[in-house]
Amino acid sequence: MNDGTSPFYLAPWAASLEHDVKDINGRNRDYLLTAWYKHIFNFAGEQQLALTVGIIDATDYLDENAYSNDEYTQFMNEALVNGPQGFLPSYDIGGALEWEYNRFAIKGAVMNVGENDDGKNYNYYGVQFSYLLESNLGEGNYRVILNRTSEDFLNPEGTEAERLNALLLSFDQEMGDIFGAWLRFGWAGDDAALHLKSLYSCGLNIIGSGWQRPDDNIGIGYAYLKGGNMGIDNSQVFETYYRYAFKEYFAATADIQHMKDSMKEDGKTDGWIFGVRLTAEF
Repeated sequence: MNDGTSPFYLAPWAASLEHDVKDINGRNRDYLLTAWYKHIFNFAGEQQLALTVGIIDATDYLDENAYSNDEYTQFMNEALVNGPQGFLPSYDIGGALEWEYNRFAIKGAVMNVGENDDGKNYNYYGVQFSYLLESNLGEGNYRVILNRTSEDFLNPEGTEAERLNALLLSFDQEMGDIFGAWLRFGWAGDDAALHLKSLYSCGLNIIGSGWQRPDDNIGIGYAYLKGGNMGIDNSQVFETYYRYAFKEYFAATADIQHMKDSMKEDGKTDGWIFGVRLTAEF
């Protein structure tokens, strides 16, 4: 979430900034984000099983939407990168299993996270069921994700420990050679203190083949988030960007966002954010 440098609850850029890479999850570890070992087992009949152990990021295995998943090459706002009410943890000890059979896949992640906002160590469990649909429109991916934690999160009154639970639906679908569309819906239980209870987001991806720039793309996205049992009533995010690819490794993105937070008691905060993102990937 936002580190306090913005008046909005959600972070306009979901990238890991300085406060995210120092004393990571209260582990007294700096800068080392992931370090893992992966082994793949291949079986007859197009079956494959992959096992990963180490310091992992749950978003590498769950909710990997084709158009709304990477804050460095796609949308920047955290509401349009993953489902922020889904509490997928990053950069801690755990393991992941990935089983694929033909067009079906099941992925699971288990992590022990050093510290939550209440200062408590907790366990995270996530599983994803997905299906790859191939049609005349192109490829589509349809996912159902279930998330759960141990009872280490305080309730709104701060008197009892509760679990976090969430259900997430994440879909992406090609619509010909130029267009793509995506949807993401999510709901969370509210026994524990919860800022955001539900998420409804959607968007379009437009590939630059139409103007002879096949490596460029335009993204358009909108998210509505319903508040939980804390101070937020709802948050809304609109974002559009144009990503211009220079070469194989370099790109520049012009990004425009409009954000609005409505609080239960303290009115509204809304405004526009204009940004430029330069990336080098190798």
